[in-house]
Amino acid sequence: MDLFNAIILGLVQGLTEFLPVSSSGHLVLTQKILGVEDDGVTFEIMVHFGTLLSVVIYFWKPLWRMLLAVLPPFKEEYARDRKMILYLAIASVPAAIIGFSPAKDAFESVYEKPGIVGLLLIVTGLLLFLPRLLAKRGTGEMSVKSAIVMGLGQAFAILPGISRSGSTIVSGMVAGTKSSAAAEFSFLMAIPAIAAAAVLELEHLGAIESEVLTNYLAGTAVAFVSGLLAICSVLAAIRKGKFEYFGIYCLVAGLAAFLYFTYGVS
Repeated sequence: MDLFNAIILGLVQGLTEFLPVSSSGHLVLTQKILGVEDDGVTFEIMVHFGTLLSVVIYFWKPLWRMLLAVLPPFKEEYARDRKMILYLAIASVPAAIIGFSPAKDAFESVYEKPGIVGLLLIVTGLLLFLPRLLAKRGTGEMSVKSAIVMGLGQAFAILPGISRSGSTIVSGMVAGTKSSAAAEFSFLMAIPAIAAAAVLELEHLGAIESEVLTNYLAGTAVAFVSGLLAICSVLAAIRKGKFEYFGIYCLVAGLAAFLYFTYGVS
């Protein structure tokens, strides 16, 4: 992978990681369009690490409070933060189960089937309209129920084409959590999910040639910067009630990808 392609893919990753349009799906489709071949998912893990840094930087205040919450003398003012840590642990379980199960290989095989990725983008588009169709947007704060439902949504999003942020935010809203709280929790959920995936791929980093590694690092840096912009954008869209606009995009992009890669229609 040359430097130009690494930068383009890093930009795609950063912009689509937190927007509810599936970063993994866009990476698969963009790689196919550019004719870029990547062994396994190593590059994807690296650019995901870039977006991991962006969410850590953006949400450093609540993360700092969570750190203080687990340090003695366990002040009462951090009780809510300790509860959030518990919710994050609960929400991480479903994806962890799939990540360490034989089903992981079946999920990753979809990366080689761009036509199916297009169909899954359509599924994402439909998911984003679910709160409106059910007339259920949620008004409450995070709860154990919301954490479990959002965790299941995150596990489903291991499939490329299914948006992690989209499926988790919608799951939270359907479970009764207000959109802003669901969005913040969704971003925080990305931290253990991406970190765990990166740890699983560490063994492959040593096999990357130094020249290619430089390109990968450039893509990671671009993903970091564009990831910060994406977080600001999706939070603004939620505040303005325009979250469903991304659903229209996913429907159009998914249909176009399915037709192009399945039937060669352009």
